[in-house]
Amino acid sequence: MMTSVDTDLIRVLADPLRLRIVTLLARETLCTTHLVEETGAKQTNLSNHMKVLREAGIVDTEPCGRYVYYRLRPDVIEALAAQFADLARTARATTGANLKRSCP
Repeated sequence: MMTSVDTDLIRVLADPLRLRIVTLLARETLCTTHLVEETGAKQTNLSNHMKVLREAGIVDTEPCGRYVYYRLRPDVIEALAAQFADLARTARATTGANLKRSCP
């Protein structure tokens, strides 16, 4: 059965900087300083994006002294990927079935 795609997560990941951050965090756990260096973003801008990613449940934080490390939650990404895979299966199943609404 087809599930709906989580539009909130898509909106969060649609931002180019947030997508870049998620890509970086897929490879390793990084602190804000590392993310600033890697992205070239201002620290305040990066912190705002990290807040959005945290609130969406995409990243977890790990305090370490005066730094905060960020870690990607792969289960969230996998769940979103599964929703897209389900959409693709549904589209594939209806291809060639000539399912089309008639116009009024």
